[in-house]
Amino acid sequence: MSGDSAMFSDDERPLAPKPTANGSGLKNGNGNANGQQSDVSMSDADDDVPLSQATRKSRQDPLPPRNLKRKKPVYAESSSSEDDVPLASSPAKPAPKANGRAKKSKPVKEESDDDAQSQSEREVAPKKRRAPNGKAKAPPKKKAKEESDASDEEDAKPLKKTNGRKKAVKQAESDDEDSKPLKKVAAKARATKKVKKEEDSGSDTPKPKKRSAKVKEEEAVSASPAKGKKGKKKEDDEEEDVFKWWEQHEAQGDGTERWQTLEHHGVLFPPPYVPIPSNIKMKYNGVDLDLPPEAEEVAGFYGAMLETDHAQDATFNKNFFEDWKRVLAKYPPCDGTQVTKFELCDFRPMFEYFEAEKAKKKSLSGEEKKQLKKAKDELEAKYMTCVLDGRKEKIGNFRVEPPGLFRGRGEHPKKGYLKNRVRPEDITINIGKDAPIPVPNMPGKWKKVIHDNTVTWLATWTENINQNHKYVFLAAGSSLKGQSDMQKFEKARELKKHIDKIRLDYTEDLKSKVMADRQRATAMYFIDKLALRAGNEKGEDEADTVGCCSLRCEHVTLENPNFIIFDFLGKDSIRYYNKVEVEAQIFKNIRIFKENKEPDDNLFDRVTTTGLNKHLTSQMKGLTAKVFRTFNASITFQRLLDEEELKGATLQERLNAYNKANRMVAILCNHQRSTPKTHDQSMEKMRYKLRSLKYDRMKLRHVLFSQEPKAKKNKKYNEEESDLDEDWIEEHEENLKAKEIEKAEKKFAKENEKLEADGKKPHKDSVLKERLAAVEEDFERLAKERGTKKATLKKDRPTDKLEEAIDKLTDKVKAFKLQMIDRDEGKEVALSTSKINYLDPRITVAWCNTNDVPIEKIFSKTLLTKFPWARGVENDWKF
Repeated sequence: MSGDSAMFSDDERPLAPKPTANGSGLKNGNGNANGQQSDVSMSDADDDVPLSQATRKSRQDPLPPRNLKRKKPVYAESSSSEDDVPLASSPAKPAPKANGRAKKSKPVKEESDDDAQSQSEREVAPKKRRAPNGKAKAPPKKKAKEESDASDEEDAKPLKKTNGRKKAVKQAESDDEDSKPLKKVAAKARATKKVKKEEDSGSDTPKPKKRSAKVKEEEAVSASPAKGKKGKKKEDDEEEDVFKWWEQHEAQGDGTERWQTLEHHGVLFPPPYVPIPSNIKMKYNGVDLDLPPEAEEVAGFYGAMLETDHAQDATFNKNFFEDWKRVLAKYPPCDGTQVTKFELCDFRPMFEYFEAEKAKKKSLSGEEKKQLKKAKDELEAKYMTCVLDGRKEKIGNFRVEPPGLFRGRGEHPKKGYLKNRVRPEDITINIGKDAPIPVPNMPGKWKKVIHDNTVTWLATWTENINQNHKYVFLAAGSSLKGQSDMQKFEKARELKKHIDKIRLDYTEDLKSKVMADRQRATAMYFIDKLALRAGNEKGEDEADTVGCCSLRCEHVTLENPNFIIFDFLGKDSIRYYNKVEVEAQIFKNIRIFKENKEPDDNLFDRVTTTGLNKHLTSQMKGLTAKVFRTFNASITFQRLLDEEELKGATLQERLNAYNKANRMVAILCNHQRSTPKTHDQSMEKMRYKLRSLKYDRMKLRHVLFSQEPKAKKNKKYNEEESDLDEDWIEEHEENLKAKEIEKAEKKFAKENEKLEADGKKPHKDSVLKERLAAVEEDFERLAKERGTKKATLKKDRPTDKLEEAIDKLTDKVKAFKLQMIDRDEGKEVALSTSKINYLDPRITVAWCNTNDVPIEKIFSKTLLTKFPWARGVENDWKF
């Protein structure tokens, strides 16, 4: 976008200024929006407004390089008052030194945030070191937290709707998120409308498909008071199919029993390995290497990734080679070659073979692709659903992840290790006592079959890299997940009632004489105001990512008079850099906490996540540190939306306002992403499309002037398109000509195919020649019109119709420019994570209803399925 000033010339200047990275109304590094020093302390600010990521530098500017070894700063205050020096209720004894460093206590790990991520890489159980023998302890018998799988969200489809006439089954209730009864999730009528799939990976505003005239007619009939008997019966049948769990108000019980009956078909294993052709071999030291299938499969995993960033990573290569050598020791090359040096391995032949196979698959005809998809759907059909208490529910991650190389997230020390093939002997199945035991789709027997109705998972196994327990749960649109989501957001809303007292308590403790209390209060301040994750201590074999409680002194730098600079790697190794203006007491506390400590010592050495959550629970039932994150994200989002004045705004302006608020929350929560590799290419395509719209408008204007010369004096039509030069127009018309010729040829070929199928004679080549000659004639006319400011149309239009068409194109140009601004500003921000996990969906539904925005423009098909319970809120609903 930047640098293309010509694109926004004349009357097509952007309607909305590009917001800064810190957002509208949020502070910059100097304390306020205009860069002037603020003389209002943070305590005077609105209690519901967290210290935002607004202080972060613009995302267009590069972040300063990470330099955690900072010089000790000189502070304005040379000594503290008595109030500033806390006493320790039980002074911590110096920890024994190991290799010159104090050993750190390892707190109990807190449940991870509900960020959308792959089920295969999510931690559901405490991490363990990789067992030498590859075995792992059985998963603990506990209520495993149900989590949505981002990869499965693409497969989620809205379920049928009903009015809840089926008898509700009484189920148990628990305070824990994952101890809610299983009931069928169903979308309301609006959610079942066909929604166009999102075309842009960087955009979160899918467009609804156009409805056919027949569909519109049927909807009009169904909406009519005088319905036909047939239509009424169909509607009643549909209503009887759905159970609206969110409309039930029965006593739920204590949550011990989660279901009565459960039937499913187990999990779907990936197909067995098919060896590549015998003439395709990798090379070692320039000579073909003849590998048995077991070793060849692992080599192929690396060969397929040869030109990715992973294959350029030293840690990834080292770990892969270590594991591959273990496989080679068991399945050595057939010719006896000893593979000892990674540098002598040439995987290029494998890579080229895999690329050729990809190209072949892409070149398949539409019919062949349909057949392959049909076969895949038929294979997966029975695994996609289960029968729970007599109702059909969708299953989330029913596919077992195929073997491959572990990629991890961020700078994971184990990336490159071999993920073993999971077999039936590794998997425990959970099913109803009277249900038939599923048969695995590969040779083998289940490790164990249990009938535990106090948990919600259907299958579990332990992966070999991090020894994490993997679970198969119901889909994101299931009743269980729906109730879990609703309770999570209700818990965050409940925090509103207690937040003032909680803030008052931790503000008082900021000056506590007890060091542990003062540290806890300071940590709570950061978690509340900055929406930081609580954080946990990591093992040596895990990525060095931290949260608030596990911050080290090197991660926090003080800058006079009262600024704190955070610089650390957060979840998924995403860098968190933020310069924040804080209250004077917070600044003093951090200075005290850092005194006499080494850079790699814990800043909050007397605070653990477990202890912090225990303290929070005493202030509000069920309150944990991560509830603050949901609360701050949702309440900030509500405030930002309410601040926008949208009276008279166009639909695209309203969508931009929504996405802007979404971006501000994503920045607050540090939901960053690297700029997509195709972003520049995508923006160039959009710029071309914008000029194409302007070209169409220009031609219509010239036609209008020919018919009505007085229109030249009208300001709406008399301004030329300054960014459409003769060279671009000529190139554009050549492109249009090529497309028209291709279109004519395809139409001719399709017509002949149909004639031959009907046993008739195909068209002669002369028919095609005539059509192509007509195309040539049209574009010769356009070529003659270049530079003359005159134009004609194939079919004459009256003046009023021309003016109407020009006005529509003007609106399209303005709307499209707003789309371009929106996409460019969101190139480094992941909007979907906060929308899925941290923003109460009822905020969006109420906002859409109030501002007359179709919900399908905001929520994808997946989210419509995930949040059916949010669809019925009143227009004035507030978080």
